[in-house]
Amino acid sequence: MPPAKLPFSHPAVWLSTWFGCGLAPFARGTFGSLAALPLAGFSMWLGGPLALQIVAAIVLLIGLKATDVYARTTGIEDPDEAVIDEVAGQCLTLTVVPLAPLPYLAGFLLFRFFDVAKPFPIRRIERLPGGYGIMLDDIAAAVYAMIVYRIGSHLLAA
Repeated sequence: MPPAKLPFSHPAVWLSTWFGCGLAPFARGTFGSLAALPLAGFSMWLGGPLALQIVAAIVLLIGLKATDVYARTTGIEDPDEAVIDEVAGQCLTLTVVPLAPLPYLAGFLLFRFFDVAKPFPIRRIERLPGGYGIMLDDIAAAVYAMIVYRIGSHLLAA
């Protein structure tokens, strides 16, 4: 549940939890990533990778402020229910993925893998203060997922 100090109607709460997706009883990051798929698909359909890059950047910028406010209010450095970071990371990952079910599944799984595994330097990035640590570790996971997707799709095409 949202912290008692902020009602769900507060923008920092509903944005950080991505309209309540982060309030799921388990696998909150996965729910946040799943919630990004329709947004990513629609953005790609509407304007291609550039449109999705813009959406990912906007979500990142909004998330920096919203998660900073949310974390300060809860007193928790990286609240589990804050999943806007997964939305930004998932959207960024999908900018290099064709708009089709199997490639989107691959992009989804790669992002989740790197978001959970946190290879170097993601753990260090996660320690940045406030919204920066919350948001930028997922952006780094997205970069890893994008690289692996590109390499994998190149190798499969060869």
